[in-house]
Amino acid sequence: MTYIATSPETRRTRGSKRMFDIVFALILLVIALPLLAVLYVIVVLKQGRPFIYSDKRMKTLNREFNLYKIRTMSTVPESENAGVSGGDKADRISPLGHVLRRSRLDELPQLFNVLMGDMSFVGPRPPAPEYVKRFPNIYATVLQNKPGITGLASVMFHSHEEMILRESSSAMETDQIYVRRSIPRKASLDMLYQNNQSVPLDIYILYLTASKLLPLPGKRVRRLQQKSKRA
Repeated sequence: MTYIATSPETRRTRGSKRMFDIVFALILLVIALPLLAVLYVIVVLKQGRPFIYSDKRMKTLNREFNLYKIRTMSTVPESENAGVSGGDKADRISPLGHVLRRSRLDELPQLFNVLMGDMSFVGPRPPAPEYVKRFPNIYATVLQNKPGITGLASVMFHSHEEMILRESSSAMETDQIYVRRSIPRKASLDMLYQNNQSVPLDIYILYLTASKLLPLPGKRVRRLQQKSKRA
């Protein structure tokens, strides 16, 4: 096992980040728990059970965890559900699922992932085990940061990624697009974040994430909103 030394400054940053995650998650849960109760009733009535979708993701090169989301797609055997979602899976997303995805409400259960310490609010999106096995050199570096609900790559690239993945018509094509065009770009953004991480930067990334749903001010916000509309 490779040991990666961390400086006292890095340990302090991570400690502050963890404290921020816990406090912010507890504050949001005050709002989220009643909302989750309402969404549970709506989702079960419209789509049936299960309400929560659990997926295996990686938080280090060799440590898995269960990522939680509100289910937005029809259920299929696990073997047919592998891989990222592209155009090949579009017909499985329910009308309600489209609403939940656009509003990011499907990711509310990840507040529990944050409290359990599997994720942070800000960091690289947690990769599926198959991609970590295929690209260990990339993820050995990227996963030095705890995975996040959002991150620099999510803010800057997510809309474009959705657009290019919609072009695929098969699981193989989706995988090829993701490997060729998404993984390298997201890894470079994740490394940019890793080299400049701080609590103020996390707060700014959370602000930019919120701006995709709320009419917040800022030049960067307007550019991101324009990119989102084009996608």
